[in-house]
Amino acid sequence: MTNQLGVHALVFSGGTTPSEMEYIIGETKKAGFDLLELSLHDAANLDVPAARAALDAAGLGIVCSRGLAFAADVSSDDPAVVAKGAELLHYSLGVTHQLGGTHFTGALYSALGKYGHALTTAGRANVVATLKDLAVEAEALDMTLGLEICNRYETNVINTAADALRLADDIGHDNVLIHLDSYHMNIEEDDFVRPVHLVGDRLGYVHIGENHRGYLGSGHLDFTSFFHALADISYTGPITFESFSSAVVSPTLSNDLAIWRNLWNDGPALAAHSKNYLTTMIEGTRAH
Repeated sequence: MTNQLGVHALVFSGGTTPSEMEYIIGETKKAGFDLLELSLHDAANLDVPAARAALDAAGLGIVCSRGLAFAADVSSDDPAVVAKGAELLHYSLGVTHQLGGTHFTGALYSALGKYGHALTTAGRANVVATLKDLAVEAEALDMTLGLEICNRYETNVINTAADALRLADDIGHDNVLIHLDSYHMNIEEDDFVRPVHLVGDRLGYVHIGENHRGYLGSGHLDFTSFFHALADISYTGPITFESFSSAVVSPTLSNDLAIWRNLWNDGPALAAHSKNYLTTMIEGTRAH
């Protein structure tokens, strides 16, 4: 099996204080994952050297992700707001690098939330210009960027694989890759196969999440088709399980993502289940 399997830190804890990071890293390792995805929404509390040492000691890879805020939004028409967003992105890229990560992904192109209007021409131009600069900086660090495609209630910039490919083409750097997420695809795409085939070798990262973001297999998503499509394109990149419940609360991110429901209470049990589910699905869809 060539794909690295990952888990989102919010399966275990809502913050990134030293004690939380120790717990998150320990449980990620215990569940048998290869990498941890860490959202940088709480980066102010993160002890980066200590986290890096703990990740190295556990033999875990790290991917960092984030969305922006409406006060620091690179898709804004306001140059001051765009500048704040750009600053946040450059800072976050630096943190990812310091942690030992080579991939920084997420809604790097907008705030994470419902917009009251369509994306403007000026706003899109600001996204392209900002991410061109970020891609150049990432390239110098041998890093890649991911454009996570989010649904209409979380962004107005890219909602489909076709949208993301157009944006990546306009940014024009080979280290800008596409990030597909089954939860968002269920809302926006026609099916789970054609978007994967469309993205092809430009796919750099995958999120696996149920339609309600709970236990894998407890919802209605057609993961068999999705994993067959990943096999069709010989995808060898990371596949990360993402799930959220009101049982684990981040003061900012939980509200941004509208995590109002308690879908599970035991993060470690959920993680062990998802690791087995992903392993079985990959083996089953690549067996012939």
